[in-house]
Amino acid sequence: MTPVAESIRLQKYLSMAGRASRRDAERLLLDGRILVNGARVTELGTRVVPGRDVVRVDGALIEVAHVQWFAFHKPPGVLTTRSDPHGGATVYDILPPEVAELKYVGRLDRATEGLLLFSNDGDAIHGLLHPSSEVEREYRATVVGVPSRETLARLRRGVQLEDGPAHAKRTDLVGQDGRDGVVTLVMTEGRTREVRRLLEAVGHPVRSLMRIRFGPIHLGPLLRGEVRALTGDEIARLGAAAGRRERKRPG
Repeated sequence: MTPVAESIRLQKYLSMAGRASRRDAERLLLDGRILVNGARVTELGTRVVPGRDVVRVDGALIEVAHVQWFAFHKPPGVLTTRSDPHGGATVYDILPPEVAELKYVGRLDRATEGLLLFSNDGDAIHGLLHPSSEVEREYRATVVGVPSRETLARLRRGVQLEDGPAHAKRTDLVGQDGRDGVVTLVMTEGRTREVRRLLEAVGHPVRSLMRIRFGPIHLGPLLRGEVRALTGDEIARLGAAAGRRERKRPG
């Protein structure tokens, strides 16, 4: 991948490289511990071009790795974690080597399958997961019984859960499987088992659950356990979604 040609703030550069958070990077700047192309810099507005400018912190060369993004169809029955102290299977046990060093973007519980993103762009991951970004997650659930239109409306209005109120941004009944209903829900939070708890609270426990979209990225035809690299356009759209948090800041 060709290095990014446009300039970015030095704080963001250090965050992307995994060297420091943006706040810590500001302290490094103010303390005079950063050199750019051999010159000491202390201005918070300093900008650099990844792949062109040479950045050092306390003498150590800091480089930004090529940004990587992958979509993975997580199968049911595996944990979204680096390792399980109880010996359970994790996504990293089945990921190919080129993805196994990357970080997952949000979690799916053991029983849930579907779209899981992986990347080395820590700054974008943070932006996507920040609650104020309100990045959509879409799920398809097979539930006990067929929810009524009123029940679907109740899910949109909100239901009180043990950790506070929760609601779906959109809900649709998309089919039936015998006596079970098949519904889609669009959520904007990533609370633990939120979709399952929400549906159980309205009397329709989940039989199976799949995430079919995260932000602008769709699961599409990926089979269980399959991985694909995201396109440049998809990466750009994820970056735009991650940037919503900063655009909402006052001033």
